[in-house]
Amino acid sequence: MRDDGGPKDLSRAMRLLWRAGGAARRGPKPALTVEQIVAAAIELADRDGLAALSMRRVAERLGVGTMSLYTYVPGKAELVALMLDAVDAEASLPHTVAGGWREKTESWAREDWALYHRHDWMLHVSTRYPLGPNTIRRFDSALRSLAGTGLPEKEILAATDTVDNYIRGMARRSIESRRLELRTGTSERDWWAEHEPLLDEHVDPDDFPAVRRVWAAGGFHSGVDSFDFGLGLLLDGIEARIRAHRERHR
Repeated sequence: MRDDGGPKDLSRAMRLLWRAGGAARRGPKPALTVEQIVAAAIELADRDGLAALSMRRVAERLGVGTMSLYTYVPGKAELVALMLDAVDAEASLPHTVAGGWREKTESWAREDWALYHRHDWMLHVSTRYPLGPNTIRRFDSALRSLAGTGLPEKEILAATDTVDNYIRGMARRSIESRRLELRTGTSERDWWAEHEPLLDEHVDPDDFPAVRRVWAAGGFHSGVDSFDFGLGLLLDGIEARIRAHRERHR
């Protein structure tokens, strides 16, 4: 289930994300911190999913009244924005990884792949959320990883966006398959193998020659990791683009 599209008041959400709250308030020391609330919310979302997350459940997890949370975080949408920024702090900055642009970009892709699998609720959040410092820092780092390639800035941005969309799409497919396997007790590969006789009966070689050719060659049982294969193709494409750009500007 998707969220409702993000905070309605982006200015307020940005102030919270960037901790631009002004002077510290007087009085007793607060019982909680925003960081504690965010950590509890991430734990709940990791376990039960984004749809099950609520301010009430976070309050119960922390042992406080629901209304007390609103003195720290205005609502669920702002809380989700904080959660997104917090999990982005878990990964390293790709431009600091040893090697050239390819090693740096591949490291970023694999870390994000792992991040989505640890926090799969991230894939159900809309793209209209304000960006916090950790998210901006990683995005800046991804751009910096390609900065020395000679590509124009607009192509660096496009390449970064393409890799990001690839990771998200493949992670979503992988997580859906994993959930289905947990729910049914049968892996996707085993399910298709079990129903292969039905495909053999209905998929006519004259109508679907390419499918039958790949099938006969064992392509559907090859065990090729689609994520690794696709990521390699993407990086090869960026590399070819860099090489062509350098050739044109000799």
